[in-house]
Amino acid sequence: MQIAITGSTGLIGSALVRALRDEGLTVLRLVRRRPTADDEVHWDPFGEVDIASLEGVDAVVHLAGAGIGDRRWTECYKQEIRDSRVEGTRTLCRALAAMDDRPSVLVSSSAAGYYGDTGGRTVDEDSPSGEGFLAGICRDWEAATAPAAEAGIRVVIPRTGIVLAREGGVLGRTLPLFRAGLGGRLGNGRQWMSWISLADAIAALRLLIDGPLEGPVNLTAPEPVTNAAYTSALGRALHRPTVFAAPPFALRLALGGLADEGVLVSQRILPARLTAAGFGFRHPDLSSALAALLS
Repeated sequence: MQIAITGSTGLIGSALVRALRDEGLTVLRLVRRRPTADDEVHWDPFGEVDIASLEGVDAVVHLAGAGIGDRRWTECYKQEIRDSRVEGTRTLCRALAAMDDRPSVLVSSSAAGYYGDTGGRTVDEDSPSGEGFLAGICRDWEAATAPAAEAGIRVVIPRTGIVLAREGGVLGRTLPLFRAGLGGRLGNGRQWMSWISLADAIAALRLLIDGPLEGPVNLTAPEPVTNAAYTSALGRALHRPTVFAAPPFALRLALGGLADEGVLVSQRILPARLTAAGFGFRHPDLSSALAALLS
């Protein structure tokens, strides 16, 4: 089995490449620069894709996109976030549709941001999209997969929540603060967090590659938690106090629009389709996830 991956150097992408290769599968990495290794294939999110080198590939996993939390949301960077996802997905899907020997499946990333702020209300894959910058991007991002679906490729769209990993993401970036006893809740801490361990995210992606699921699939653990509960659990796991709190005005001053849509947003999302498919979560609850990640 041959699998091509965009975004292979990111947190999820690099872990997925390792997992697939550990299975003995052949992985091709789509890169924007000039290829320098046998496992690399060139693609330009705003231009051409070397489809000749992808002929015979069984599956494509599309993870590429500018980091949501990497920089302050200036108007320029918001456009970069949008274009890297929507235009990049459209370019890739048109290229796949034009192939003579198309892959049987495309797993094209989306995000929990699709649902906007859900407050305390639980949502699943059948729930409508929400409001806001990220929700709008996610709608257009998912719609950009249409050329692949119309060409007969099975398209699966994982809407991924907060991925917990020591290597990066929210947990990896804040571990030094929590280990120093300087961690604390964000705002009032009542906002819901829909999370998934990196190990479960990779296992879920593997399930999506094999099928038969298609359409949107929430990649979140079955037990979302509030930010206050997450903060307390992380403090207990590290045996450190968590008495500090970052007030909303300070977060908005520091982060701009990212504060409301990426930090203070409340998202209580359930993985209904993964559960119905019989997916077995290795870390269904936060305590087991943190114990495994911090051991």
